Amino acid sequence: MTKTTNFLALDLGAESGRAVVGRFNGETLRLEEVHRFANGPIRIHDNLHWNVLSLFAEMKQGLAKAVHEHEGELATIGVDTWGVDFGLLDRVGHLIGNPYHYRDSRTDGMVEKAFDIVPREEIFEQTGIQFMQLNSLFQLLAMARQNAPALEIAETLLMMPDLFNYWFTGQKGCEYTDASTSQCFDMGRGGWASSLLEKLGLPAHIFPEIIQPGTELGPLLPGIAAEIGLEQKLAVIAPGSHDTASAVAGVPVAESDKGSFAYISSGTWSLMGTETATPVINEKSLAYNFTNEGGVQQTIRLLKNIMGLWLVQESRRTWAQQGDELSYDDLTRLASAAPPFSALVEPDDSTFLAPGDMPARLRDFCMRTGQPPPETQGAFVRCALESLALKYRWVVEKLEALTGRSITVIHIVGGGTKNRLLNQFTADATGRPVVTGPVEATAIGNILMQMLAVGQISSLSEGRELVRRSFSVETYQPQNEAAWTEAYQRYLEIVR
Repeated sequence: MTKTTNFLALDLGAESGRAVVGRFNGETLRLEEVHRFANGPIRIHDNLHWNVLSLFAEMKQGLAKAVHEHEGELATIGVDTWGVDFGLLDRVGHLIGNPYHYRDSRTDGMVEKAFDIVPREEIFEQTGIQFMQLNSLFQLLAMARQNAPALEIAETLLMMPDLFNYWFTGQKGCEYTDASTSQCFDMGRGGWASSLLEKLGLPAHIFPEIIQPGTELGPLLPGIAAEIGLEQKLAVIAPGSHDTASAVAGVPVAESDKGSFAYISSGTWSLMGTETATPVINEKSLAYNFTNEGGVQQTIRLLKNIMGLWLVQESRRTWAQQGDELSYDDLTRLASAAPPFSALVEPDDSTFLAPGDMPARLRDFCMRTGQPPPETQGAFVRCALESLALKYRWVVEKLEALTGRSITVIHIVGGGTKNRLLNQFTADATGRPVVTGPVEATAIGNILMQMLAVGQISSLSEGRELVRRSFSVETYQPQNEAAWTEAYQRYLEIVR
């Protein structure tokens, strides 16, 4: 009988977290979710924070459940989270305050303040990162301009997955894929952008050693092992610690299609891009505001961050507050029945970033652009989904221009694959077949890097072949291309 090897992925997204055991029997990989918990911002006065102590308690609970159900059978564990956010440690290694949430308003206007000191072109030349006010660079600049005491006494900055890894192992360091999201990292040099940080008056000394994905960080601290009843030594591996890096690693693309596919990691955010061997940092990528983030196994994720299903999530939350509880399936059904192309928006308009009354903001955008605003819940959701699909078409065209390669297929992974209406809209808008699944690609990619670290697989290609053998996918073919092309021209006029 073939022995099964078990790996635990602790996968935290902006809306929820999961503890997922990957069971590898030598031929296929099977997932078993052992714990799931909610995540989201906590407002304290006028600021948004993450409840990191609660999150860490939930992660330990997930680990305890995995240990209990697979006693003595866990090989390793790995942590991935969202990017850009961080915690600051003092000189004795204690966390200084609750980390801020990337949607906090203290970064309003910070991008322009940075450009007053260092030109946009110079920042992009070093970092290769899309300009978004939520980036770590602008969060730190906001703290510096406020003379925040936390920044003055900070000894170490740890990105969110690195903070949890530190609490699990006692080891400090910043994993490469997540560090690359910060806009504090020099993509060409492969280290922290010290000269940029100094020009902006930011303390370069707080940035620790860069750790490569697949690195063994060490065993669980004895106190945590005792707390969860673990007798074996359990190694913590740094996967692609940025959740999108893990999601892309889990895309079931064939080696023969490697140069011609685009991916969408679909959830609260839609991260759409392709893999390249080197960063694409030039006038075009700056003009299109694309990003170059580190991937696993010496790859670069050339991509665009898009607001994603946040527009629908916040609309749903607003309606629930008004007493109208609707499931995502309900909203998708209503959207499917609504008239097509009644109104279109730019999903990345800055007015949509912060939490709040999303239907009112969508209505305001339509009125500002001379369109009749949606009137029903279905029309609001259809407006969001159609606009998102048209933004995907714009990104595909720009990816082809930047790489000189034709995109022939789009792989969608993540929780957003459950929205079958958006999947079909994406195929229709882009005129390309769309392959969806697996849903838990982030946990899978996390597990693949653990397997690679301990020699269960020998390459990312072998891992993706394992994913294709183990998980089913669904393909959507383009339809109604003429109507979508006409809508795309309208979209370009509206967002120009």
